[in-house]
Amino acid sequence: MIIITGAAGFIGSCLCAYLNQQGYNDIILVDDFSHPEKASNLLGKQFSQQIHRDDLFKFIDENQRFIQFVFHLGARTDTTEFDTAIFDRLNVNYSKDVWKKCVQYGLPLVYASSAATYGLGELGYNDSHEIVDDLKPLNPYGISKNDFDSWALKQEEAPYFWAGLKFFNVYGPNEYHKGRMASVIFHAFNQISKTGKMNLFRSHNPEFTDGGQMRDFVYVKDLVQVCEFLMHHRKDSGLYNLGTGKARTFKDLVSATFSAMRQEENIGFIDTPLDIRDKYQYFTEANMQKLRSIGYSKPFYELEAGVADYVKNYLFTTSYY
Repeated sequence: MIIITGAAGFIGSCLCAYLNQQGYNDIILVDDFSHPEKASNLLGKQFSQQIHRDDLFKFIDENQRFIQFVFHLGARTDTTEFDTAIFDRLNVNYSKDVWKKCVQYGLPLVYASSAATYGLGELGYNDSHEIVDDLKPLNPYGISKNDFDSWALKQEEAPYFWAGLKFFNVYGPNEYHKGRMASVIFHAFNQISKTGKMNLFRSHNPEFTDGGQMRDFVYVKDLVQVCEFLMHHRKDSGLYNLGTGKARTFKDLVSATFSAMRQEENIGFIDTPLDIRDKYQYFTEANMQKLRSIGYSKPFYELEAGVADYVKNYLFTTSYY
């Protein structure tokens, strides 16, 4: 039995699909399941049961002897939300309760952290435990993820195996419900389909050209393979970056989208909204040495290949993974 929290969301539903492909069907899906647009993410998935997130801990108490692994991917992920109480409840305290149950019953745990913990990258993008308490995230979401990482590292009692994955800019199928927080590829596809043009944020940093802002874009299909690797690896606990290790520009990203759509490139620029301008990351790039050092050797999708797969096999037909 494998538990996935946040199972109706983007990454959780993709993980369920991938585990199904690998022959795992005894999966417990945990979420609040109240978002109607998320329902399609679970169509065709094989699983044993759906559990409301408020009932998870009772379920673990009653079924702990059957549980083999816990993927805790559920979180409030809106980087424009500034109500810290929401993040304290859903991202920090709930995660602490998941951790404590895994300790109590000897359950291995992988949970979702975030590259948002790195802030402006003042200390680089190295998944070293030594820098966690010195990181300066730019928003309450990033702060909540770093707060939990910091708390986990200080615990004398830990699951016999645990890994906190610092997801960088994840894109791919099953993000139709995410609205403003969906990937730039998703927004580009829709904008290009409607207008034949895509507007990117203008740079307000003299070190970067318009569209030259850089992120480490990682395809969700790579991410779920890392999750499966760790499910079997079950040693070398700690925090791990999960990106490609290669930063690319937003212009590269949108150019790849135009190419996948077989449309002539037409990119414009608009000012970055004021509410996020002073909290905007201009560069992120995962140092992937740590994950590689424990034996993960699969290559990651090149940006153009990942975008092409996403656009052609999912966005064009509104398909789900």
